[in-house]
Amino acid sequence: MLKKILSISGKPGLYKLISYGKNMLVVESLADGKRTSATARDKIISLGDIAIYTTEQEVPLGQVMETIFKNNDGKALDMANLKTGEQLREFFKNNLPNFDEERVYNNDIKKVANWYNLMVGAGMTEFVASEEEAAQEQAAE
Repeated sequence: MLKKILSISGKPGLYKLISYGKNMLVVESLADGKRTSATARDKIISLGDIAIYTTEQEVPLGQVMETIFKNNDGKALDMANLKTGEQLREFFKNNLPNFDEERVYNNDIKKVANWYNLMVGAGMTEFVASEEEAAQEQAAE
């Protein structure tokens, strides 16, 4: 699910991959649904490729978002409660107790919370691909 959701450096928000050409991608903003292009010069990262450091191993972002979704009953986060570094770390500790406090910065936690809110606001509630979807994606590659 998160493989087609992109973060583009220099552009606010998240984007859904619509199509791709030789040197560009056609993407659609999750916030307002407007389509735009992203070129080879843009730094583009798929949310499916992001993982969070823990004391044992890295945890895929999808699993972290799934936990946040379950712990908040599928509702968006109240960002007013996540203003200080202490509040951000407490929030993350409730959702991923063993995250590496030295390598996960406050900005990273805030970004995950903002991305979660954007995705829930866009009606996306599945953050981890089912086994069937994962098999289809591997077959397509």
